[in-house]
Amino acid sequence: MFDIYNNKSKFKIAILVISLLVGIGSIYYTQTLVNKLAQREQKLIDLYAKGLQYAVDPKTNSDLTFLFQEILDSNSTIPVILTDEKGTPQSYLNIDIPKTATEKEKEKLLLKEIEEMKSIYPPIVIDYSELGFKNYIYYKNSHFLTQLMYYPYIQLSIIAALAIIAYVAFSYSRNAEQNRVWVGLAKETAHQLGTPLSSLIAWVELLKSMPENHDTAIELQKDVQRLEMITARFSNIGSSPAPTEENIYNAVKDVIDYLDSRTSDKVSFEIVQQVPADTTIRINKPLFDWVLENICKNGIDAMDGVGKITIRISEVNKKIAIDISDTGKGIPRSKFKDVFKPGYTTKKRGWGLGLTLVKRIVENYHHGKIFVLESEAGKGTTFRVLMEKGEENKEK
Repeated sequence: MFDIYNNKSKFKIAILVISLLVGIGSIYYTQTLVNKLAQREQKLIDLYAKGLQYAVDPKTNSDLTFLFQEILDSNSTIPVILTDEKGTPQSYLNIDIPKTATEKEKEKLLLKEIEEMKSIYPPIVIDYSELGFKNYIYYKNSHFLTQLMYYPYIQLSIIAALAIIAYVAFSYSRNAEQNRVWVGLAKETAHQLGTPLSSLIAWVELLKSMPENHDTAIELQKDVQRLEMITARFSNIGSSPAPTEENIYNAVKDVIDYLDSRTSDKVSFEIVQQVPADTTIRINKPLFDWVLENICKNGIDAMDGVGKITIRISEVNKKIAIDISDTGKGIPRSKFKDVFKPGYTTKKRGWGLGLTLVKRIVENYHHGKIFVLESEAGKGTTFRVLMEKGEENKEK
């Protein structure tokens, strides 16, 4: 059983690792492309600068002015601002300026753009040494390049979403498979118990007819009734058992009375009631009894058959809280959730199914919650079961 769950866990990890590698590869590839485009755009800006320098330099051919204009016209994506030495904008390209903006508003917007551009790339200096002045070209990434820079993160988010969907689908499939196994096992167990139970009932009736065996027959009948209840529990797994309104204290006391009579005198039981005496909950009693028995028996095992089991009934956030505490070895905090997983056990001969079934009964059949409330090494553990109040209590 451990191998099955370990293999499935490894499969999940493999899916996540593969998704992560795909994402990293995508980011690396796209970032490489972004860097190449950035270099290309920078070279294009350098070309603008050189073209401008040649166009203004009296030593160069005046026809270069026409060539420079052609280069500028080819730039339809890169935002560019040309300033003088004092930083005053002289001209610009691909900057979104409202047509209705005044000269002052336009200058203010351009200066704001320049500050942003400075934070991205240093300006390109055009030095007209023979003419005695300089120009500066400020620029930033084109809209296309900016989109491309964010693309890998969007892509990674999509891959992550797909990985999560795959994980959830796999988990759902696994849980559905587990449920079918549990139901099939429970139904088959109930079926197998039916035949010997019928025989035992007949033998008990026979013993009752013999006066000398009457007391023995009565005790045997109690155990037969117990077996009938266990059979009913297994039969209810996988079906929709009808809940009934039960007094919470009486329901707990029935279980404790049964356990107390069949447990060593070295183990004591106490029920602490902190709710009104008429408090009820809607439960399927055979299954609810199974929950309490399982938790109590685990507590007795954790105490090595010596200690105290305390069941505290209280109200928490308008729900009925049943806290089952033992004075056993305790559970490490890192294992609080693991104890409910199939196969988890600290017993040499345990199957690790008891608390798994308990969790399913509480959550699937009673729409409640169960968890480890607290635990301390050498001092004990407290399990909390949260249940909805009965309809009678809600009306009040």
